[in-house]
Amino acid sequence: MFVVNLAYKVDLSLIDAGLTEHAEWLAKQYADGVFVLSGRQVPRTGGLILAVNTTREGLDRRLSSDPFHQRDYADYTIIECSPTRVADGLERLHD
Repeated sequence: MFVVNLAYKVDLSLIDAGLTEHAEWLAKQYADGVFVLSGRQVPRTGGLILAVNTTREGLDRRLSSDPFHQRDYADYTIIECSPTRVADGLERLHD
């Protein structure tokens, strides 16, 4: 499992202008079964993604196709983790 932290590098007006393309990219990652959570940070300085069913190399390839990455709108920090316990209903997230 991977936690991806996106930190915006540009003005929110540029982020907002690119949201439709970014959301389409996110939808593909969900359809592929790799992303299981995504959302904005509060305050709105970036976003967060939870990814499963992939390798680090596979995740890097996916992230490189994000329009925000291609336009250099955000920096990406990736944390790999191996859950040892999950809440009821979240068994899919357990290794």
